[in-house]
Amino acid sequence: MRLTLDGRSGINTTMRPIIVIPTRLASTRLPRKALADIGGVPMILRVVHRALQSGLGTVVVAAGDQEILDAVSGIENVRGVLTESALASGSDRVHAALEQIDPQRDHDVVINLQGDLPLIDPTTLHNVLEPLKLPGFDIGTLAAPVMNIEERDAASVVKIACSFENSHVARALYFSRQVLPWGEGEHWHHVGVYAWRREALARFVSLPPSALERRESLEQLRALEAGMTIGCARISHAPLGVDTPFDLERIRGLV
Repeated sequence: MRLTLDGRSGINTTMRPIIVIPTRLASTRLPRKALADIGGVPMILRVVHRALQSGLGTVVVAAGDQEILDAVSGIENVRGVLTESALASGSDRVHAALEQIDPQRDHDVVINLQGDLPLIDPTTLHNVLEPLKLPGFDIGTLAAPVMNIEERDAASVVKIACSFENSHVARALYFSRQVLPWGEGEHWHHVGVYAWRREALARFVSLPPSALERRESLEQLRALEAGMTIGCARISHAPLGVDTPFDLERIRGLV
């Protein structure tokens, strides 16, 4: 699908997006979570259906295991790609899948949708494209307001140093598991969905892990340390993800 997006800045940009969902069975904290049953449906299938509901076009499941591809086979507008199970990150898996299915580079923007967001609002996949309407950003991502002190202080919640003021898009200055910035004001919860310009993704996966990336265990810091720019689109709330057995039971109680 080719989208002509009219940004609030007055800049018109034509994009040819594709959604890629990287996933594997060897999850550390919740093994085989991609196939975890949620209301009689494997989690990966719920994520795929949310991606299709966005109407952005083809959805690709970049899987490290054939079992996952078997679970999504036969769905219209969904393609499955088997990738090396031991790839270092979801970004590497997305890039590997793109190289297989789109070597001719028909798609110039790729949305990296995590496979553990079974309740994500499909409209947020449009939101993550917002920063790429502007020429100054290599990568788009999402920011939601931190709702309480527990969320703010939790190391599992990644925070963004950014300032929206009167804009719907803000530049990410830093990401951390610690509370930032200091002082009074709103804090922003990073939602790990990305829209990559194709050339930015290729550059990113060619780089070794950076010092701050290793220190904070946040791969987006590799992009910032390499001088790449990340724009954050503001959304109203962070979608619930599944990282642990507790998260899975919570999700099951909502469907």
